[in-house]
Amino acid sequence: MTTSSPPTPSAQGASAHRGGNPLALVFELARHRPALLALNVSVWIVVHGSPVLLGLFMKGIFDALSGQGAATASAWTFLALVLSVDMARIGALALGVWVWSSYWAELVSMMRRNLLGYLLTAPGSRRLPDSPSEAISRFRDDVNDIGEYIEHLVDVWGFGLFAVIALAVMFRVDPLMTALICLPLGFTLVFSNLLRPHIRRVRREMREATGRVTDFLGETFNAVQAVQGAGREEAVLAEFERLNVTRRRAALRDSLLAELFKSLNDNMVHVATGVILLLGAGAMGRGTFTVGDFALFVTFLPRLTSTISFMGALMVQHKRTGVAFDRLSDLLGDAGPEVVVADVDLSLRAAMPPFVDARPRAEPLERLRVQALRARHADGSLALDDASFELERGSFTVVTGRVGSGKSTLVRALMGLVPHEGGEIWWNDVLVDDPAAWFVPPRSAYTSQVPRLFSDTLRENVTMGSPGGDAALAAAIRLAVLERDIDVLHGGLDTEVGSRGVRLSGGQVQRSAAARMFMRDAELLVFDDLSSALDVDTERRLWDGLWASRRERIVTCLVVSHRRAALERADRVIVMAGGRIAAAGTLEEVVAESVEMAELWGDTGAEEAEVGGDVGYRVLR
Repeated sequence: MTTSSPPTPSAQGASAHRGGNPLALVFELARHRPALLALNVSVWIVVHGSPVLLGLFMKGIFDALSGQGAATASAWTFLALVLSVDMARIGALALGVWVWSSYWAELVSMMRRNLLGYLLTAPGSRRLPDSPSEAISRFRDDVNDIGEYIEHLVDVWGFGLFAVIALAVMFRVDPLMTALICLPLGFTLVFSNLLRPHIRRVRREMREATGRVTDFLGETFNAVQAVQGAGREEAVLAEFERLNVTRRRAALRDSLLAELFKSLNDNMVHVATGVILLLGAGAMGRGTFTVGDFALFVTFLPRLTSTISFMGALMVQHKRTGVAFDRLSDLLGDAGPEVVVADVDLSLRAAMPPFVDARPRAEPLERLRVQALRARHADGSLALDDASFELERGSFTVVTGRVGSGKSTLVRALMGLVPHEGGEIWWNDVLVDDPAAWFVPPRSAYTSQVPRLFSDTLRENVTMGSPGGDAALAAAIRLAVLERDIDVLHGGLDTEVGSRGVRLSGGQVQRSAAARMFMRDAELLVFDDLSSALDVDTERRLWDGLWASRRERIVTCLVVSHRRAALERADRVIVMAGGRIAAAGTLEEVVAESVEMAELWGDTGAEEAEVGGDVGYRVLR
């Protein structure tokens, strides 16, 4: 069954033991749609096992023509049987391609669905080990490698049945010749087994090289303007060429191993054929070996060699599948490979299921209490230490501080986007065990420091499946101060934005993300440095609109900002310094008590007075 989708392996592996036992994991995966699996195995047994009948019928033809042996029918009868078996095998092959393609599509779709589902919904922060471009190679190539291994396991039953019957028939005809033929074939198997560690290493190197190329392409396409502005096109092309040369060498070594096995197997066929000719000539002279027996051996021999070659390829693919599970486990982070092979109903042939709003029920936020929250950076250094504060319902709390003081880390740790090392978070009287799963709409909504938009219409980027109608969309746009921007876009809300459409400014992206947050109708709104891309006037109008909307609906706001427009509205100000809360209280209290805040307040006022409209985040950053 060598007609499956051709995988193109890539990228890097994790530790050798991360992926578990590939065979056990694949057996767990193969249990999906057992009836279709059984049909696949049955059909491919017919495809791979029917050459046994061809060999026997070829023996009958030559025995009948030569008059040697015990011909049980005429040569024409055996010829008709050969044609019948061939036609039946062609029909089984066509059916096998169809049923395997269906099974393959379900398996790889299920694995990719499991991977994406875990990355989107698993507890804690899902931090990719590499860039999104490199992760795509894992979704594509590593999943295909696992599918190819299942293909080999489906085929092995037919190949194995053929080998057992063919060797039994050949042994019954001439035991010595059969044993001598098996020697070169066995050498192929031993040789391939000895090279297994080298195969695994070469395959991993090739994957790593491919992953680096994919990663580099993704980063380059996301920074085209920066490259052009710096005049570094030649340097980027040179680096791209270097990465491709490394990838070419790694792919060449991988292909060389594959061709070495193929050449070895082909030559073993010739060696075994020579053994048949040498021994068969003497046996035919003695009358113990007929022309039909010779035809039988010659018919079986290439298929037996292919079987040995297949067994070697199966062992090679076993190693490749281990690498694939290693890489997928590395992508999942704290989850095992069992997540990849979990059985789910894809309903590929059913009608599109209706949308079910799976959002949690929003219990009104009366008080959010954070106690002794701690977090560390990826390098192990302390990022947040002993952070404790409270948010009352309807309050407007501003987190401020200098660059690197821990402002974003504080709100990200609260939202579960940074792994916790300690501390507690209480929503009313409920202890939050998994902040990443808890702080989602409609409980809370979040605008990150560097928000992202999809290559889609602005309307879809703002709504993102929200059940709110046009009235809610209009209100969100108004709160985000986007009306003027939408008016100048040629398609309004239906304008394509992102890499395949209109490129928005940083401030427009920030406010589009804010509108998306307002559409969530959440109890808690978290803004991470919205000021960084907005001028003073626009930010002031945004806070004015949000402040006015609180008369209609009470929301609690946690805002990272250094601007006076936000600080002056704050019910409570939290000053961060060195990953700790240096001061907390009303604006007047923290300015009076904290030297750090007094300096920040004076610097901010001087900068806003000097620059006026377009203020960057230069003083505090």
